[in-house]
Amino acid sequence: MDKRPTPPTPSGVKIRQFVAGDRLQIAFTFNGEQCRELLPPCPINKSSVQRAASLREEIRRKIKEGTFDYATYFPESPRAAGPEKSSTLMEELLQQQLETYERQVSNQKMSPSTYRGYAKAINGARMRRWHGLQVRGVTPSMLREWVAEMDCTSKAIRNTLTPLRSVFEDALNDELIDFNPFDRIALAKLIRQTAKASDYVVNPFNAAERTALLEACRSDERPMLQFWFSSGLRPGELQALEWRHIDWERKVARIEINQVAGVIKAPKTAAGIRDVDLDTSAIAALQVQRPLSEAKGARIWLNPRDGKPWTTDAQVRKTFWLPVCTRSGVDYRNPYQVRHTYASTLLMDGHNPWYVAAQLGHEDVEMVFRTYGRFIREDYQKPKPELRIAGNS
Repeated sequence: MDKRPTPPTPSGVKIRQFVAGDRLQIAFTFNGEQCRELLPPCPINKSSVQRAASLREEIRRKIKEGTFDYATYFPESPRAAGPEKSSTLMEELLQQQLETYERQVSNQKMSPSTYRGYAKAINGARMRRWHGLQVRGVTPSMLREWVAEMDCTSKAIRNTLTPLRSVFEDALNDELIDFNPFDRIALAKLIRQTAKASDYVVNPFNAAERTALLEACRSDERPMLQFWFSSGLRPGELQALEWRHIDWERKVARIEINQVAGVIKAPKTAAGIRDVDLDTSAIAALQVQRPLSEAKGARIWLNPRDGKPWTTDAQVRKTFWLPVCTRSGVDYRNPYQVRHTYASTLLMDGHNPWYVAAQLGHEDVEMVFRTYGRFIREDYQKPKPELRIAGNS
């Protein structure tokens, strides 16, 4: 049965999500401090939301008249016992935001890896800039100065800002602030002007290096690397690939799941769900791998050390990739360069950039031109040869 849609809430009324069930919360100002109080559990519908709004207006009217008694309305609230430290300190609001993320993980609405990124931002040294400040005390100029001082890439800046922006959005909805300071800064321009350029370099393996890497593999390692060079999958897609995803007649691999920090989930975008064409090298690798893993379960690629499915990118890097690079004598690059090698090889062989974008699972061709522009041949509209990786049999 479909879940009922959440009713809209007026200003100062919010629906809070908890594991035990949703609760209505009202916000108001009392004795110069911003207060937020949960109402008793009840079904969340249009009528209960309206009652919450009416209660809030009644409280605000009594506060204005000077007749409001906190204990009468909220006897179990800590505020009913008298004045206390304000609950609108930035560090407290950030902690509440972290708790919200924790509930989203529990409800499987957020992946553990995403949560860890947000937790790192909230608990990091940069965020301590706001500790000790009231949420009303944060100004647009303070935000501009803070962002401008970040010595990191635009992606790192945006990841740090995400939980902070959520704090201000909630504060505005709860009427703890009169405006969102983020709305008064040209954030995109500021990030573009101040962000540090990424030092990550696309550095594909050439034919000799690919041959050396493949020849350095043991017999139970080579099929995976051979397939990876010939398919260009993301590391998580490679780890999650199952035998049911292989269409032997059409010679394609259906990519519809990804593994991130041990959690299997769908790709981030619709374009990530795709069919990847398999050349003779990829098919040959699968045929060698079939007797090694098909009888052990659904996954195609297993950790040769224990015969179990891969769980994380770090495990692949430490257990498989680093030893192979060491044995091969090839200069180390991170394993994502295998995907870059696949893309650049296709482009240098004259394949259409739009085809390459579809094979990689990109939403459009913009990233292909931006990332691999130097590998694109001018004659890409000619008939295309089959991709062949040197060293594959």
